[in-house]
Amino acid sequence: MTREELNLRRLMKEANHTQLNAYTRRHFLKESAMGLGALAFGSLLGSCGSKPNEPKQIVFDPAHPLLPKSPPFLGKAKSVIYLHMAGAPSQLELFDYKPELEKMSGQDCPESLLKGKKFAFITGVPKMLGPQAKFAQHGQSRAWVSDNLPHFSTMVDEVTFLKAVTTDQFNHAPAQLLMHTGSARLGKPSMGSWVTYGLGTENQNLPGFVVLTSGGSFPDAGKSIWGSGFLPSVYQGVQCRSEGDPVLFIKDPNGMERDLRKATIDAINAANEQEYAYYNDPEILSRISQYEMAFRMQVAAPEVMNIDNEPQYIHDMYGTQPGKACFANNVLLARKLVEKGVRFVQLFDWGWDAHGDGPQNSLNIGLKNKCRSTDKPITALLLDLKQRGLLEDTLVVWGGEFGRTPMLENRNGVKSPYNGRDHHTEAFTMWMAGGGIKKGFTYGETDEIGYSAVSGKVEAFDIQATILNQLGFNHEKFTYDFQGRPFRLTDVFGKVIHDIIA
Repeated sequence: MTREELNLRRLMKEANHTQLNAYTRRHFLKESAMGLGALAFGSLLGSCGSKPNEPKQIVFDPAHPLLPKSPPFLGKAKSVIYLHMAGAPSQLELFDYKPELEKMSGQDCPESLLKGKKFAFITGVPKMLGPQAKFAQHGQSRAWVSDNLPHFSTMVDEVTFLKAVTTDQFNHAPAQLLMHTGSARLGKPSMGSWVTYGLGTENQNLPGFVVLTSGGSFPDAGKSIWGSGFLPSVYQGVQCRSEGDPVLFIKDPNGMERDLRKATIDAINAANEQEYAYYNDPEILSRISQYEMAFRMQVAAPEVMNIDNEPQYIHDMYGTQPGKACFANNVLLARKLVEKGVRFVQLFDWGWDAHGDGPQNSLNIGLKNKCRSTDKPITALLLDLKQRGLLEDTLVVWGGEFGRTPMLENRNGVKSPYNGRDHHTEAFTMWMAGGGIKKGFTYGETDEIGYSAVSGKVEAFDIQATILNQLGFNHEKFTYDFQGRPFRLTDVFGKVIHDIIA
């Protein structure tokens, strides 16, 4: 064989090898992007498609993910403020008055309340514990509220109490996940993400879903309870702060002019557009949208998140402390955010876990302190929203992740000098106001000692279904395809609590 023939054979072999190597996973995804994308988008459209007599469903536009959308049917609420008291406040010291429990205080807990039950810390035979607060009826609705909430007691005719909420999770993190994502396990989208995915936001200069925290710590479930899960990342909650810059790094560095920042964002997004043209990945379009949102937020967020310029009577009403991180500041910010068109505002206030293992975790000291820091701002929020004409289309939700036991906590048979109650799954209280919910109404009832629900029993899925209903969604049809099947916030459970809807 001649040298020329050998060289030709070698070149052909190398060419074939190069061609084979070209068909890598990346090459396959690139070359098949349009086909795979069409299949995925077709599947998405199929899951959101409407039959002749069904309401329309959501179509995700990756290029404009936060544009305002109309819900499938006309909802009575346009936005949500969800006030979560992380740690689970005791319903027996706030709303669920039980005179019979007061009579039993100090007696040994009946065996029937312990047999076959699971508790986080109760061992042995604990003592029954009567209410550690004084109760009275308030308003035309004659709702029972304790003296821990003197301000809120003036607003009971604006709210619906849910007295028989239950859960199947007695540890904080799983219970918080269940309440906010519909699953006790990590990985599912939060309620705020679902709502923003379905409705977008009315203000394109601000996120659709904002999170504010107080109490000195994150909830036990961490940032996962405002994550977007398998939904596009643009729908995750944006955590803002009530002191300092509302969002970290929102200010340009020294020497960075706004025109230069805009040119930088344009250059980054030009690279992202090239990447999208190559891979056809919708998440890249979401990334482009997030860069542009961040640029707009540099102007809009500091303005709306600044409470210094609020009139003095507003500061007096809410009990705010400008320049400090506190719950009252966050509540005022929540009002300002929904007023500016933010769709879902989530407040987490940590520190409500009253086990009695120390003064700050007791019913007599810790719970009372938490009530003092939240009672006035929450009352002000309801009153302020009402005066501004915002309460009718803003749904306000208050609650924890589970309740507290009617018996005294008893760890290893040792009684703490401070009164506390253990985690309880069978009954706790939540309330809702505005957004088409009945005023001055109580739904559900517990037994004579507040241990179990006896009527009007509801679960986390029912709360979620009702919130979605008030926003204009059928929770059974509001789905997103993931891993080959449609998912929804309420999984395969939940029913709308029609009895509390005005």
